[in-house]
Amino acid sequence: MVDRRLRIAGIGAAVAFSVWVLTSPSDPLPIPPPPTGGPDGRVEVVADNLERPRHLAVSGDDVFVTEREGRIRLVRDGTMLEDPVAVLRATEDFDAGLTGIAAHPGYGSNGLLYVYLTYQEGGALYNRIVEILVEDDRLADARTILEGIPASRFANGGVLKFGPDGMLYVGTGTPSEASHLPQDVESLAGKILRIHPDGSIPSDNPFPGSPVYSLGHRSPRGMDWDASGQLYMVEAGPEKNDEINRIVPGGNYGWPESECGGGHLEALVCYDPAIEPGGMVFSAGAAAGEGNAVLASMRAAGLFELDVDEGLPSQTTLLGGVGRIRDVVQAPDGALYVITSNTDGKGFPAENDDLLLRVLK
Repeated sequence: MVDRRLRIAGIGAAVAFSVWVLTSPSDPLPIPPPPTGGPDGRVEVVADNLERPRHLAVSGDDVFVTEREGRIRLVRDGTMLEDPVAVLRATEDFDAGLTGIAAHPGYGSNGLLYVYLTYQEGGALYNRIVEILVEDDRLADARTILEGIPASRFANGGVLKFGPDGMLYVGTGTPSEASHLPQDVESLAGKILRIHPDGSIPSDNPFPGSPVYSLGHRSPRGMDWDASGQLYMVEAGPEKNDEINRIVPGGNYGWPESECGGGHLEALVCYDPAIEPGGMVFSAGAAAGEGNAVLASMRAAGLFELDVDEGLPSQTTLLGGVGRIRDVVQAPDGALYVITSNTDGKGFPAENDDLLLRVLK
């Protein structure tokens, strides 16, 4: 067994614990004692009373937040604008609704946002990717660039990010009643998709004429690129075996035939017990060590810094004590923005949940 270990120490609102992370879930190590202490660094509350926030995107000094019901909120100069940028029609059902969001690399000049949105058709749930034109901080136009992506109540995926190559990458989930679809290259479920911003298919995708970039995923929750341009993705397992994967074009990551590898591409990290991961970003600058990954976790109720490339033991806790954390992004000034997820039906919300926080060191 290749022994790449990451030790994740977490302090939640009600419990404190830590877990060992292995590439092989069949050979767990003893759980060490929990650490002590609280959040490391300065934390500012940017906004409260958010309604089931799902994902974050940053463009310059602007921070965008999606709420599952269909709202896109905008934070500018440290303050959330009273009126939403847009209120979209979304079909809500646990993980389904308005989820992922990405700002075009040229957002400051073209005002283009992209969102992942659930809709219903013929009694079935699907997701579509919608391009939104923003003018004067309000929706001016919207058009669908890709649709017919199978949706799921419990493993809907929905993370969107622009890569260093200018392409839009999309992590799609898996409907429980059609769990075979991640192994079907013709299906858009359980995949990472790679498309041009206009929805067309790049000529250098691994499967000619297809938006599919990799397959065999269950529920992608976060993805980002390291300084070398290598893509990593974190996804949630069914009950355990959450994964961090190093993504290669055309790679098959096993679901549902295997978890964490098992004859397919091996997971770089496999979490057993589960941490229910959220978003991930490779950090730089003031908020965390340069080149390290910062991972949000809902079940482990914290924000953690990991040395993914080296696979060395790490127990750096950047933020704890605020409950479930769903997503994390980094602003140009090095600050980390995170959203909590305590009103999603699985947490224990405080009176002012959910929160958008700014984390500094």
